[in-house]
Amino acid sequence: MSNDSKIELLPGYHHTLGATWDGSGVNFALFSGDAERVELCLFDHSGRHERARLTLPECTDQVWHGYVPDCRPGDLYGYRVHGAYEPEAGLRFNANKLLIDPYAKQLAGEIKWSDTHLAYRAGSGKQDLSFDRRDNARSMPKGVVVDPAFSWGNDVVPSRHPADCIYYETHVKGFSMLNNAVAEESRGCFAGLCDPASIAHIKSLGVTSVELLPIHAFVDDRFLVDKGLRNYWGYSTLNYFAPENRYFSYGGLAEVKTMVRKLHDAGLEVILDVVYNHTCEGDHRGPSLSFRGIDNRAYYRLVDDNPRYYINDTGCGNTVNINHPRVLQLVMDSLRYWVTDMHVDGFRFDLASTLAREPHGFDQRSGFLDAVRQDPVLSRVRLIAEPWDIGPGGYQLGAFPAGWSEWNDRYRDTIRRFWRGDESMLPELARRVHGSSDTFDHSGRGAWSSVNLVTAHDGFTLMDCVSYNERHNEPNGEQGKDGHDANYSDNYGVEGPTDSKAINAMRDQQRRNLLATLFLSQGTPLLLAGDELGRSQAGNNNAYCQDNEINWLNWSLTTHQEQFLAFVRELIALRNTESLLRLRKYVHSSDDGEDDLQIRWISPCGEQMQESQWSESHARCVGVLLTDARKQDNLCTVFNASRVDVEFTLPGLASGNRWQCVFHTAETSPVSSDDTKFIAYASSVSVYKPLVCAADEVNKQSKSNET
Repeated sequence: MSNDSKIELLPGYHHTLGATWDGSGVNFALFSGDAERVELCLFDHSGRHERARLTLPECTDQVWHGYVPDCRPGDLYGYRVHGAYEPEAGLRFNANKLLIDPYAKQLAGEIKWSDTHLAYRAGSGKQDLSFDRRDNARSMPKGVVVDPAFSWGNDVVPSRHPADCIYYETHVKGFSMLNNAVAEESRGCFAGLCDPASIAHIKSLGVTSVELLPIHAFVDDRFLVDKGLRNYWGYSTLNYFAPENRYFSYGGLAEVKTMVRKLHDAGLEVILDVVYNHTCEGDHRGPSLSFRGIDNRAYYRLVDDNPRYYINDTGCGNTVNINHPRVLQLVMDSLRYWVTDMHVDGFRFDLASTLAREPHGFDQRSGFLDAVRQDPVLSRVRLIAEPWDIGPGGYQLGAFPAGWSEWNDRYRDTIRRFWRGDESMLPELARRVHGSSDTFDHSGRGAWSSVNLVTAHDGFTLMDCVSYNERHNEPNGEQGKDGHDANYSDNYGVEGPTDSKAINAMRDQQRRNLLATLFLSQGTPLLLAGDELGRSQAGNNNAYCQDNEINWLNWSLTTHQEQFLAFVRELIALRNTESLLRLRKYVHSSDDGEDDLQIRWISPCGEQMQESQWSESHARCVGVLLTDARKQDNLCTVFNASRVDVEFTLPGLASGNRWQCVFHTAETSPVSSDDTKFIAYASSVSVYKPLVCAADEVNKQSKSNET
């Protein structure tokens, strides 16, 4: 198509990438270092008909740009990028393919899969070395020119110390899809997450921050569509600025901004799970949808001596080349956009080790980490790393700089193994309950640097942890071979649901034990949405492709589920009111006792744990005593994973003080009806707190067991 002579095209400017509306027209700017020519394609509002194809008139600092005075918000566009098609040199230009602007703030339409999205001729003996001349524009999403104006009113970002945070990981669609209390047209959408019924539940839990699985525009991978499945989790990013269309109810960026504003009004932070480590374009056999066709050698890390192929440190076919200055700029611009324009409060970085890689490997002073540290916007928001990838030296738990927190899989595995009854777990349990100081207590980092979790979107739910020994992933269509095989779970005698009252009682006890340990540990707890409701995925520990009741929260609760929900609320309330559970720095034992804050590990006989006791393989009971001398406050937590009663002597208190039970996991109700009663019943996790009274100092003994 030739240029439409009726459309005026001016040089514009290069310093702001993307499509920028200024009230009179739109400036278009696209980076491509290897391109020979770039065409801007304008479409009618159906997205099916290309109404103009304009060659961008200027290229400045490798940015192709032009200004269209007649363009308006709502107009649809894409690019065709001309250049060499030489895969063996890392060049994959094919102007027959319409490409999405990496800086598009909104997309219209969705991908309709066919071989036309491949830059090469599928089935050719030359494979990706061949060249495909078919046009794919009619089955491609288009960028949307947006007007960023929005009335934020008096939107206030919740302000709290990270030690006081509790993260609640959830999915936009799965959270409200089955909730009849949410307006029907809003269910499964951004509007559904901020519906009054949704906010009421989240607030009632006592959590502080809603951590959303990816909401950046993503694709349903072709291999999933061919099997009748969808990419439910969203870890297959197509664009880092545009929200995912499937979560719109009434459409437009205003719905996302309204969600953020309403969550803020409720005092809740909004944290996004972001996937800057790879894109949906896959390996050398994948489609050309955006980055690959714009500048393959810039956007992706290629094998040095054979740039036809991609470095795959992510396990998803490609690795974003964040070492390139323009790609780093893309990531930083995207992050700042979501903070400044969309008002989100932080990010959880998927496979964050990939982002910190330099040519020699992971580097604590990588360009990305340094850029974030000095950025006046990003250095002030929540920064949470998933500290691993599958590349060489990819496991980097504890290696991120001060200011970052990290998902702690070592905590997850230890807590599961301890309550399962594995031997020799006491030393590891103590380290994790202490906030994993062995991993994070350096460079001025606090205990909040450890994001503690026992479950997350990836893996078993809490209910499945106590109901299945093996994964049951057959619905995923991979012969049940996908997902983790090291779940550290226990079915307690029957695989899956059972009518056995004894087994169900044990499972309920263990669910309470796991969550109580999570919220009574130092560090930042993360609760998986649905665990408070007893949600099961029927043993599927990799439900990434299940956009159905396997993943959606079921809000039709039984009396038993309501009771467990009440337990979780009281547990979180205890954490929120007890400052000794939310210490801002690591506390270590001190022989001279001069520090106001003290920690002591207590054996069942009420004395400090000795080295020989830590090494006893059969030992499964320990207490931790936290003391704030300045406030005259003591908190003792007893963990007992034994299958028998353990008589536990509480440590002595100052004269006139005594111990009171404030929490236990022996029963559905976590607090004794008589709040001054000394604990004297079966309990696997018990917390004690002193009360000042007129009586002399007394010692009472308690029994504690996991039954």
